[in-house]
Amino acid sequence: MIAADSQIGTRAPRTRAGLRLMWLHVVSRRIPAAVVALVACGAVLHVALAWRWEPRTGSGALEIPVLFEAGTAAVIAVTSYSPFGEAERATARWLPWLRLGTVVAMTAVAIGLLAAGAASAADGLTGGILGLVRDAAGMTGIGLLSAAVLGGMLAWAGPIAYLMVTEVALLQAWTTPWTWAARPPDDEGAAICAGAAFMAGLVVIAVRGPRDSVNG
Repeated sequence: MIAADSQIGTRAPRTRAGLRLMWLHVVSRRIPAAVVALVACGAVLHVALAWRWEPRTGSGALEIPVLFEAGTAAVIAVTSYSPFGEAERATARWLPWLRLGTVVAMTAVAIGLLAAGAASAADGLTGGILGLVRDAAGMTGIGLLSAAVLGGMLAWAGPIAYLMVTEVALLQAWTTPWTWAARPPDDEGAAICAGAAFMAGLVVIAVRGPRDSVNG
């Protein structure tokens, strides 16, 4: 009985310490502000799709969702920035798991908010919900890879550059699956490429983390 009480007594401080560590990680990555930005993206997407744009077909119908998918990916990528850099990597053994959990949770939140924003205007979402999931996840992967190369503060550059490539792909009707955001939602090759980009971004950001600065 005494041993059981002792285990319970030691487990509670560990739980509190774990929760505190998670909270400090969330705050240091400015996650609350990022969630507000994601909510804004979902709300503005709803307004944009509810507005009776003409025409509702062709490349023009895809440009609006892709714009917001890139925006949410940029927001998620920037939250990879750490204000502590090398010191944090050297002392936090749970850091890879915290990075991974944060990115997965933020991606799920972003997709959920965009889907909610598009739900009542589904006729304006040409790529459908599956296309939205594919495109947002793939762009997030590009943002995470950009964070590893350019640094967290410049990680937004990857999704924005991909957005520009997508615009060209839409106008010129490219068929390469690597421009997945310009492909139909049932394109299996595009789904594989987007999934590969997302998984690569998750692995790199969890294991290596963002580059500390532009110079090092």
